[in-house]
Amino acid sequence: MGGSKNKSGYFDKLKTLLESYKSIFIVTVDNVSSQQMHEIRHALRGQAVVLMGKNTMVRRALRTFITDTPEYERLLPFVRGNVGFVFTNSELKDIRDKILSNRVAAPARAGAVAPADVWVPAGNTGMEPGKTSFFQALGVPTKIARGTIEITTDLKLVEAGNKVGPSEATLLNMLNISPFTYGLGIAQVYDEGQTFPPELLDIGEEQLLKSFSTAITTIATISLAISFPTLPSIMHSLVNSYKNVLSAAIETEISWPEIEELKDRIANPDAYASSAPAAAAGGSGGGDAAPAAAEKEESEEESDEDMGFGLFD
Repeated sequence: MGGSKNKSGYFDKLKTLLESYKSIFIVTVDNVSSQQMHEIRHALRGQAVVLMGKNTMVRRALRTFITDTPEYERLLPFVRGNVGFVFTNSELKDIRDKILSNRVAAPARAGAVAPADVWVPAGNTGMEPGKTSFFQALGVPTKIARGTIEITTDLKLVEAGNKVGPSEATLLNMLNISPFTYGLGIAQVYDEGQTFPPELLDIGEEQLLKSFSTAITTIATISLAISFPTLPSIMHSLVNSYKNVLSAAIETEISWPEIEELKDRIANPDAYASSAPAAAAGGSGGGDAAPAAAEKEESEEESDEDMGFGLFD
């Protein structure tokens, strides 16, 4: 009877949290002590709520909610192992940083899987020479200096992903080395019906704009290649079509007021260049007049290019 009441109470609490918060961090809780969980809850107070529970009960509860809210099904694949939920309506990156910042150092334990490479640094250990054989058994290079054991070079004692052996754990404890840090890890993020890995929170606006620009360019290129009009390609299609119209008008008798000057420039280039010698001959500052005429001519050419005429050089 009591178990049924507890299960019903947990279901109600989980449903209330799901309805009250739009975002959820699915967190791993391996090697996290109850005291550390208390500190994490305290750090998140007012911004997030931590909920733990047995996986079987969590999955059963979610399946009962899926009928009314199908998006909760996206949470089911991640409810495995030692996991919990952190519910929040706050900025995801801020909550992520608070979750990951609360970590504590821990000594190596025999049988524990190393989350990172474990190194023994070179230096004097302060231990008496009688323990040299212990170091030699583990392949740690040593020498005797001033009556104590000194490690001569840095040594990788345990590789990440491997289990810590009893001898390695003993040595690390003898050297007062606590190589591991434990705390909540983030397995997945659920936000307004969508799930994604936590690494996506580090994508900035500049990177998004760059990816968007690349996608637009790709769409325009494909659209132009297959002659299929899309919003990114329509401007290019209009410009290319206008180029074709200009080319046809220049090669034929087709004409309109805007094309007359261009045709006249092509037919009578000397008429537009005659002003340069005249400007050079007139006036007392001959040295200044020639650059002025050249600048005027260059300005006219730039004007032509602005109108699209420069495309036919």
